[in-house]
Amino acid sequence: MTPAQSMMIAAVRLRLGERAVIDDPDLIAPWLTDWRGRYHGRTPAILQPADTAGVASIVALAAEHGVALVPQGGNTSMVGGATPPSDGSALILSLRRLNRIRSVSRDEGRAVAEAGVILAELHAAADAEGMRFPLTLGARGSATIGGLVSTNAGGTQVLRFGTMRRLVTGIEAVLPDGSVHDGLSSLKKDNRGYDLDQLLVGAEGTLGIVTAAALTLVPAIAVRAVAWAGLASPQDALALLRRIEARTDLVESFEIIPGDTLALAIAHVPGGRSPVAGTHRWHVLIEAVSGDAGADPAAVIEPLLADAIADGLIADATIAVSEAQAEAFWTLRDSLSAAERATGPAAQHDISVPVPAMPRFMIEAAAAVEARFPGTHATAFGHLGDGNVHFHVRAPAGVDPERWYAEDAPLATRFVHDLVVAAGGSISAEHGIGQMKRDELARLGPPARLTMLRAIKTAFDPQGLFNPGKLVSLAPDRSAT
Repeated sequence: MTPAQSMMIAAVRLRLGERAVIDDPDLIAPWLTDWRGRYHGRTPAILQPADTAGVASIVALAAEHGVALVPQGGNTSMVGGATPPSDGSALILSLRRLNRIRSVSRDEGRAVAEAGVILAELHAAADAEGMRFPLTLGARGSATIGGLVSTNAGGTQVLRFGTMRRLVTGIEAVLPDGSVHDGLSSLKKDNRGYDLDQLLVGAEGTLGIVTAAALTLVPAIAVRAVAWAGLASPQDALALLRRIEARTDLVESFEIIPGDTLALAIAHVPGGRSPVAGTHRWHVLIEAVSGDAGADPAAVIEPLLADAIADGLIADATIAVSEAQAEAFWTLRDSLSAAERATGPAAQHDISVPVPAMPRFMIEAAAAVEARFPGTHATAFGHLGDGNVHFHVRAPAGVDPERWYAEDAPLATRFVHDLVVAAGGSISAEHGIGQMKRDELARLGPPARLTMLRAIKTAFDPQGLFNPGKLVSLAPDRSAT
């Protein structure tokens, strides 16, 4: 612990009380490693204020003492974005005590939730009012609103409702000087210059500490249809999506899954079984919903699937006949990453390409990786309607995991990212940059974009105290180019 950290921690105790500081190493330990277990940090203390005023007080003290802060919610970052530096130079600023849902308005179609609210809790609060927050993901039981805002999270309903950015209507945040930006007004029009709220969305805690967000709600699902189809190729999957979109706007999710990855999930999930008979090279999971209890999405989807079978576009399909069966379909989808991890080390990439290019990219990029790195197995699945590919490269059988992650995985990642950029895509679709992709962003990011990112970071946080080592460095990294 540095003298500056020691003085700051003492000042936090004095101002906010003993509960605002955790310095027991055993209690700190679970929060020092990222969700994937790839990054391990150190810190002498976790600071945990109870409200926005407490966050502002801590940030002001950090600015005074020159102490870096790493904001943290549920610690579910996929790119090491909430892990402190390994040298212990930063304190963790936990937002978990800011866990109040301030309001849920059915009339306004709006909720205001603090940063530490767990996504599943917001879902439940909205549902109690006959509404829903239309963003979900596998970590909904632990991911928090502040983290979802700060990473511009995506999930499985982006096709209809977009990423977190589209669902945020306002932000409350503490800026690096300790001042509070209050953007939670319910104004529909506000044309006073730069959109500061949107600037904080996806900033990964490098510009401000999000303490609350105003979020869009939509009517609760009254009825849904969850379907599964087996088919021959991603090209056929995209053709099926376009055919369905031409007939209805009820489809919220359209997930594409390769057959071999589905097989891993079936083996991984207790009692898992394929939703359709036979063996298929590719599968799609489709969900269509309506807020009108009198509507019947299944009546729309079923004939479309039947026509697609008759036309040879898909080989087989089924529609869940119960909520339990529908959830079983989604359990398979949500288990894909965990099932792959259980087979051994893998380099997992969250990338995006233009939607028309996605089917070809999924096949050709996997073949290119396997040819370049013999013994690896590359698979791609994801959200077909928005171009988001989860591209995984599994290590050859029998390799030492630590050696592979240290030596081979970075080379494979670099190769994958080069393929993505060549396809006109992005090296981060919905997980953010964090520390995992910072050097790759510096290597591959358009110069003008990098210049603007650094300029904005410098303007907001000239001392570089907010989430150091994440997203972008204050100075260009010449060695990365």
